[in-house]
Amino acid sequence: MTDEDWHKVLSVNLSGAFFMSRAALEHMIERGTGRIINISSIIGQTGNIGQTNYAASKSGLFGLTTSLAKEAAFALKKADKLDGNEVGLTVNTVAPGFIETEMLETVPEKVLDRIRAQVPLGRLGRPNEIARVVHFLAADAAGYITGQVWAVNGGQDM
Repeated sequence: MTDEDWHKVLSVNLSGAFFMSRAALEHMIERGTGRIINISSIIGQTGNIGQTNYAASKSGLFGLTTSLAKEAAFALKKADKLDGNEVGLTVNTVAPGFIETEMLETVPEKVLDRIRAQVPLGRLGRPNEIARVVHFLAADAAGYITGQVWAVNGGQDM
């Protein structure tokens, strides 16, 4: 892996999430509510040959998420916007497994069969299954969930 490959993936996947979060948090703290939902990957939890940069960037989102969740709660308390705030300001991450998207279209069927064999549910995930988790975490009803990583991978990581 070249230095450029390493830096490019870390810049997009990890630094991009940091800079977007930083810009959004200022306004969310001011309002006393908001949602930051990062998208990681099962590769951030398990690693993968040839994807050290990707795995590191996606794993880095776990630390970013927990730290920002704590910092957001601290900032709300400091601004006296925490007590009685049931909607709140939350920061979570969704870590999808292998999902039927364009990203997998170039993967040979034989390789996909091996991946499916590693998933207890025996199939790849669907984009709408990830979207439902993101939708839930964005809802007011998820106001007591923060600093969490939601693995949506058919049980592949258990």
